[in-house]
Amino acid sequence: MAISTSAMGFGTSVSSYSCLRARSFEKSSVLCNSQNPFRFNSLFSIRKSHGSSQCSVSRKSCRVRATLLQENEEEVVVEKSFAPKSFPGNVGGGSNGEPPDESSSNGLEKWVIKLEQSVNILLTDSVIKILDTLYHDRNYARFFVLETIARVPYFAFISVLHMYESFGWWRRADYMKVHFAESWNEMHHLLIMEELGGNAWWFDRFLAQHIAIFYYFMTVLMYALSPRMAYHFSECVESHAYETYDKFIKDQGEELKNLPAPKIAVDYYTGGDLYLFDEFQTSREPNTRRPKIDNLYDVFMNIRDDEAEHCKTMKACQTHGSLRSPHTNPYVESEDDTGCPVPQADCIGIVDCIKKSVTDTQVSKR
Repeated sequence: MAISTSAMGFGTSVSSYSCLRARSFEKSSVLCNSQNPFRFNSLFSIRKSHGSSQCSVSRKSCRVRATLLQENEEEVVVEKSFAPKSFPGNVGGGSNGEPPDESSSNGLEKWVIKLEQSVNILLTDSVIKILDTLYHDRNYARFFVLETIARVPYFAFISVLHMYESFGWWRRADYMKVHFAESWNEMHHLLIMEELGGNAWWFDRFLAQHIAIFYYFMTVLMYALSPRMAYHFSECVESHAYETYDKFIKDQGEELKNLPAPKIAVDYYTGGDLYLFDEFQTSREPNTRRPKIDNLYDVFMNIRDDEAEHCKTMKACQTHGSLRSPHTNPYVESEDDTGCPVPQADCIGIVDCIKKSVTDTQVSKR
């Protein structure tokens, strides 16, 4: 991704410091675009309607925004993660979004990524086998359990981000906005399943709620240690949810078309205020997806497509700094960029901060 001649000339009208940052941005943007798993446009690309004179370079050089998907797209397709065993050989970078160059993907880091993803896949497969055994012929109860669990990671992420901000370490405003919108979406999936009777049995409620408690603390710990691992785990969960709903639609689609849609689904998908509905879909521009809800088939189609959008966002989050709210104006500084007293650390997660602080200390002593 290259910066146009007019954008490169930006340094002639500002201070030399800004010129240097603009040049460093050009190098950083190439790296960001190559390691991102989705089609992203640079946040600092020049809009034709504004002209090159209005293009400005933000303080953060490694942020990207999702491009608008084709309007005639009929079905959302989930991009699967690469299996851990295939990661080292990926030509375009690993499934976690890291670039394949030696500077950021040395042998140790590849080994850590493989370990993280292997643990995530093992955990996901174990839970899937349990659910398959208990709910092989009880779809709505299974969906209730899935949705109770699926919304947990998002407010776990928010909890850790609030903790970092309270400690004065760093602030991630856009991350908190998007994760809240994701939690809001999953909550409405849960309300739909409750209205369909998925929580009728005491055992189902007991199982789902106690798994959610354990899952919350596990995700908090995982996210604090390695956000990349936590996001990949959530991607695995969302991918399974997508496949589960997709199979259900294919098996019972004709029957679902003859059943009415729950009121909560109609209100959520066709209500007046759809800001939060747009907010969690970071691969789309706002106002580009407006579902129709005529029957229960439409409800499950939209829930399935929601899970695909979550999966895309979780995949993108595995590349540090790639997430930005769809409603954030790329030409205006976000809350992360303002001159707030909270420092903006380059590290992610406690382990990464400790590792970089030790490295910096060793370098300074030389």
